[in-house]
Amino acid sequence: MRRYLTARMANTCAITGKRTTTGHNVSHSKCATNRTFKPNLQKKTLINPATGRPVKLTVSARGLRTFKKWVKEGKKVDLTKFTRTTDGSGGLSA
Repeated sequence: MRRYLTARMANTCAITGKRTTTGHNVSHSKCATNRTFKPNLQKKTLINPATGRPVKLTVSARGLRTFKKWVKEGKKVDLTKFTRTTDGSGGLSA
């Protein structure tokens, strides 16, 4: 049985946990209307430093910078902790 690693939730960064938030558009007349603020999410295939295998993640631009910093520092972060499998088994979301 094949298992596919997927991001834990739509519109959520797998590394930082950033997700869609709500707020207001405020016009010149101070009339507030509802709006959403969406994070800058990218679907990326990253090499897992712990296993050396590629993992597909939905990551924000800030999350990519954080991951790059971890790799530069030599941290052996296991990216499977930031994903979960579609059949429900495997790594838990962080």
